[in-house]
Amino acid sequence: MRILRALVAPLRLLSRGTDRPAPQRLLARLTRQALAGTGACFLAVAAHAAACPPSAIASLEKPGIGLRNGVDRGLLWRIERDGRTSWLYGTMHLGRGEWVRPGPTVQKAMAQSDTLALELDSRDEATVRALSQPADPAAVARVLSGERARRLERQNTEACVPPGSTARLPPILQVTTLTALAARADGLYAEFGVDETLAVSARNSNKPIVALENAADQLRWLTGGSEAEEAEQIDAMLDELESGRLRGQLKTLADIWARSDAARLARYPEWCECLNTPAEQRLMKRLLDDRNPGLADGIERLHAGGRSAFAAVGALHMVGAQGLPTLMAARGFTVTPVLTEAQAQMALPMPSLAAPEPPARKAVRGGKNVKGQKASKGQGQKAAAKGGAKPAAKAAAPKSGKPAPKATNSKVRR
Repeated sequence: MRILRALVAPLRLLSRGTDRPAPQRLLARLTRQALAGTGACFLAVAAHAAACPPSAIASLEKPGIGLRNGVDRGLLWRIERDGRTSWLYGTMHLGRGEWVRPGPTVQKAMAQSDTLALELDSRDEATVRALSQPADPAAVARVLSGERARRLERQNTEACVPPGSTARLPPILQVTTLTALAARADGLYAEFGVDETLAVSARNSNKPIVALENAADQLRWLTGGSEAEEAEQIDAMLDELESGRLRGQLKTLADIWARSDAARLARYPEWCECLNTPAEQRLMKRLLDDRNPGLADGIERLHAGGRSAFAAVGALHMVGAQGLPTLMAARGFTVTPVLTEAQAQMALPMPSLAAPEPPARKAVRGGKNVKGQKASKGQGQKAAAKGGAKPAAKAAAPKSGKPAPKATNSKVRR
């Protein structure tokens, strides 16, 4: 059930407050980011454990993987009204290294937009302040007691989380952090979350970032406002972690998202195992149906205010009768699918990062060197003549010394 948190974008949580020891600051950052796609460097905390999965950077087999090639992934719609174009992009909040650079279609849509709209902006100071308060210790003790606390401790050990490092978090977030950590074994990392890579791109190009939601509401939607509901969710998450089901579900989810398979994603009730109990059904209603109208309101306000917005939110907000494309169409937008059909993943070389051609060799002046060059040239001609080479081979010879440049480098446009 908890796999869908990777697509419905629950919360960037807790600040990077300087009053905490470094390991706690890093884990707090992970909690905020693993749930909503922002960067984290949590293995600095757990690098001491030999059995731990590699860090995000160490997981890259070759330097630069995911940076040279861009592949179109995720779900993208173009929405138009009042002579302007905005975009809806369904994201995943965990990612792989090769997803870091968006594909050409997504890059072009981003370039044509003047504002990036996210559920939350993790760098926003107001958001950081709102989430900087620790959880009520008494409430934590009530929810995390007895066998539930022991189960959580065992999972923390398996996930290489130092004892006590997450103790300041609300109970639901202590366990949700573990769902993100479990995905590392299969190459899925919060550091490579799609939302955060888009945010980095926007900041690098001085594109404004606007939050469509606030942190307090996201926490309320996540917990249900009830300790009993929170405890039930925690037990279900621990079941999935202990059984190993979570890893398989996350891999399936990542594949569906990466192939832009909107049809299969829309059928999530058939395979997600996330609607089996009344508590699960209430949770999904809070995370999807209750939030989507507010997200649509924010996108519409940006567009009506003269902006061309690239709205990037969890992919499950895009599907179904209450999905954002349907809601925006009801508000008078012309909605056009762009990336919604299941597709093979084919990388396109990006010219800005393509390897440069080696420079042409310059003739070396000087009696001995020139003489040596001429001698070499004459020997080559004699050898070619002996082998029956045609005269045209002389003109082609300079090209045979190095591979021909790739045609895609000169044709692919940004």
